[in-house]
Amino acid sequence: MDFKDYYAALGVEPNADLKTIKTAYRRLARKYHPDVSTEPNAESRFKDVAEAYEVLKDTARRAEYDELRKYGQGGRFEAPPGWQPSGRAGGAQTGDDFNFQQHDFSDFFESVFGGRGQARAAQSGRTAARRGQDVEIEVAVFLEETLKEHQRTISFQLPGSVEYGRQAPPAAKTLKVKIPAGVGDGDRIRIKGQGPAGSGGGPNGDVYLIIRIAPHPLFDIDGNNLLVTLPLAPWEAALGAKVTVPTLTGKITLTVPPNSQTGQQLRIKGKGLANKQGTGDLYALIKVVMPQQTDDKGRKLWAEIAEHCAFNPRAEWE
Repeated sequence: MDFKDYYAALGVEPNADLKTIKTAYRRLARKYHPDVSTEPNAESRFKDVAEAYEVLKDTARRAEYDELRKYGQGGRFEAPPGWQPSGRAGGAQTGDDFNFQQHDFSDFFESVFGGRGQARAAQSGRTAARRGQDVEIEVAVFLEETLKEHQRTISFQLPGSVEYGRQAPPAAKTLKVKIPAGVGDGDRIRIKGQGPAGSGGGPNGDVYLIIRIAPHPLFDIDGNNLLVTLPLAPWEAALGAKVTVPTLTGKITLTVPPNSQTGQQLRIKGKGLANKQGTGDLYALIKVVMPQQTDDKGRKLWAEIAEHCAFNPRAEWE
């Protein structure tokens, strides 16, 4: 699941005292309160600030969070082996505080501090609720499919959950999901609540689709640009030519200038990949290719060209 950096949310250092934390919370809560704020993403920022303060204001919860921070590197949280949530979910407060049961906290908070379900269970003496684990599934996507949104049917196995001390068997699941346009290799798509069931009445986990761009037989990827090797006959490179070049959306005619060289790139604007950074270009990488066989007449013509041009391609070595 995603890791929450509560210190960063409040803009304080990890060694900040409670007064500093409270001051930061008051300032940011006023700034991002949805009823008065004109800031972009005010509601989301307000939730982050409120959740961070709910943890850092409490000595016990803050100590537990500090212990777990090292398992939240790279924006992802992986709990250490054998770890169990404390269930210190919080309760009614006064002053700057609030009843956390009225707020929609993140999955990270729910997992680490037990969430609303665990707080109620603790009060009633029932088994604490635990959220189901998340599942990651790799999905292969062809380059052509990244150009527009498309629907996929995903079938996978959910690991069995433990309920009342008994291990449930794995279960097969099939989902129809939308893959948005512009996805790239390694992108993550969250499907909320479609993972394994929780225990003790806890919520289901999530399914994360990990996008893997399938290798293409013609194109290489460079950011949101594409590269294609363009083979040319020697006379095409020397005299110039109009050649047909493939793109992801069909073939086009490209003009090759005279005296083109191997390694030279010809830019085809707007025929790359489209993503959040914009639309890339297609670059045709020239590669001069010799005929595999030459007859006597052909060799005579090459000899005439060599004599006429008097060209030394290794002149820079001298």
